[in-house]
Amino acid sequence: MGAAFCLEIGSEEIPAGYILPALEAMSAQMVRFLDENRIQHGEPVTTGTPRRLILHVPDVALQQEACTTEIIGPPKQVAYDAEGKPTKAAEGFARGQGMQVEDIRIKETPKGEYLCIVREEAGIPTRELLQKMLPDFIAHIPFPKSMRWGSLPVTFTRPVNYVVALLEGRTVDFEYGDVQSGNRAFGHRFMSAQWVAVEDYSSHLENLRKHFVIADISERKALIREGIQKAAAGVGGHILEDEDLLDEVTHLVEYPQPLVGEFEEKFLKLPPELLITVIKKHQRYFAITDGGGALMRYFVTVANTTPRDFDLVAAGNARVVRARLEDARFYFEEDQKVKLDDRAEQLKGVVFHSKLGTSWEKVERFTALARWLGERLAPASLDALLRAAYLCKADLVTGMVGEFPDLQGAMGRAYARLQGEPGAVCEAIYEHYLPNRAGGPIPGKVEGALLSMADKMDTIVGCFGVGLIPTGAADPFALRRQTLGIIRIILEKPFQVSLTDFIDQALPLLASRMTESADAVKRGVLEFFHGRLHHYLVSQYGYSADVVDASLAVGIEDLVGAVARTKAVAAFKTRPDFETLAVAFKRVVNIIKEPETAAVRPELFAGAAEQALFMSLSDTEGLVGQCLARGDTDGALEAMARLKGFIDAFFDSVLVMDKDDAVRRNRLALLTRIHDLFTKVADFRKIQTG
Repeated sequence: MGAAFCLEIGSEEIPAGYILPALEAMSAQMVRFLDENRIQHGEPVTTGTPRRLILHVPDVALQQEACTTEIIGPPKQVAYDAEGKPTKAAEGFARGQGMQVEDIRIKETPKGEYLCIVREEAGIPTRELLQKMLPDFIAHIPFPKSMRWGSLPVTFTRPVNYVVALLEGRTVDFEYGDVQSGNRAFGHRFMSAQWVAVEDYSSHLENLRKHFVIADISERKALIREGIQKAAAGVGGHILEDEDLLDEVTHLVEYPQPLVGEFEEKFLKLPPELLITVIKKHQRYFAITDGGGALMRYFVTVANTTPRDFDLVAAGNARVVRARLEDARFYFEEDQKVKLDDRAEQLKGVVFHSKLGTSWEKVERFTALARWLGERLAPASLDALLRAAYLCKADLVTGMVGEFPDLQGAMGRAYARLQGEPGAVCEAIYEHYLPNRAGGPIPGKVEGALLSMADKMDTIVGCFGVGLIPTGAADPFALRRQTLGIIRIILEKPFQVSLTDFIDQALPLLASRMTESADAVKRGVLEFFHGRLHHYLVSQYGYSADVVDASLAVGIEDLVGAVARTKAVAAFKTRPDFETLAVAFKRVVNIIKEPETAAVRPELFAGAAEQALFMSLSDTEGLVGQCLARGDTDGALEAMARLKGFIDAFFDSVLVMDKDDAVRRNRLALLTRIHDLFTKVADFRKIQTG
């Protein structure tokens, strides 16, 4: 059994969004270090608050494992002469390894006898390795933004106040900037501003709790959830569920204390989305609803201390909310003095992107795309779709969205309702931004779904057309999210739409703006969609990468069909006889270097096996065509599976590469037809077998 290692980095307040990624990186970095240095260890545990990041690794070996390394040198016959004396080759090998010729051994290998030096490395104490590593470890914890403080050369996301580093209960000595590692952490900065001795991880968490720090993230979150629900119940309401806000608030406090505040009844006349945004986005407060789901004039805030006067703090919070709501009410009333139609015209003066023109030009482009989609997929909804397309970006020039950008779409819907637009138009104005986050809901109505697809495709093709292509590190226009949004809408509705035709419709609309060739843009966009769909099928559907590779190799023009193929191939792969079938197909492919374009001539068949394969293949081609026409990929695969026996018999009976050119080409033509049949569903060469 090893000893426990504990590291705590105490700092000024860390931004809420930085904490979990930093903890994950700390765990991964420590595992990598221990593994690379041959130090046995248990599974790391991490937790933290806005003012501390904690890493605990149980069962860490106190000594690095010893290591024996064999270094192979030149062949024995080169290293020794006929009299058995070492040559310059042997002497050079020994010298290069810092050893004597006498230290050389002879090792028998599959290639013969070779010189070998065995190097024994004793294990170094873990404490010694950690002392050297930890300063660099802290420096390489990744943050979106890091800073320097004072004249120190080190960086961190916020100034570091202390570092606890313990192995086997004793301090691991090192320095980070002007901070010397030790065995003391700091309590809550307001409620227990004193040093807390650290002995081990579990007792440390309990000790911190006594000093008003709930260090365990899951415990802190549970306390907040319970506390805000209890607070809401105290005024006869329910917390408006919001896991994202709950997670954020969990990382904003060390000792949560829920408090109820309230605002005037008059503000409830504002759109609910507006109230929620002001309460949530700007103040990190939780909204409260009544039994019917309507917003109440109460909210819950989570303080980081237990206040002496709850009413005084609640009143202060209410004062802040009231000021923000007054601003919102002012913009809401002012915005209604101008119709959305007039605001839409104002988009002619708003630059969407310097390379892609104004927002008005963008509206014109995706309106044309929306018309094309609507005529094919929802002709009865075309009027509402086009009206929504005209108005959907108008709220971008309102005072409300200028002040609260998160409300784009929501305010457009609210203003459209107030000016009497049809419900389908109002909902499409809001829904065309969906899905607006990973895993978020897609549009519920067909008008919103088609408008969302049109808007997103214009952005994707436009960015590719002017060279604004995402990299591994940057995606400023969220093209990955927008591409996945289109994929999800098509799959979840589902819509039968050709992806290539969709892209082809967008290209000429952007022709005057594009700096890249249309062919290159189309190719790049299709590859981008392919990559997003592949990732989605692996990460969300759970299909293996090789099955997805095989299925998508046929094409992704029909996204719904591509997913159906993947599902069918994944199920087909579980068949007991799948491996032998895949081997048979791979055998067909391996023989065909170049597809034979000539027609198969039955009169050139030399035996019953060829004739039987041809007859079975002809029947199967027809059956597979019927199955695929009605979307029955499972049936198509089942039909293809029945060819296996005929393929095996063919290879057992004939020599494909016959000396007679006509016979050889005829057999290759037969195999080419088999290849073409199988690749209508998947490229089975990409599926791993064995």
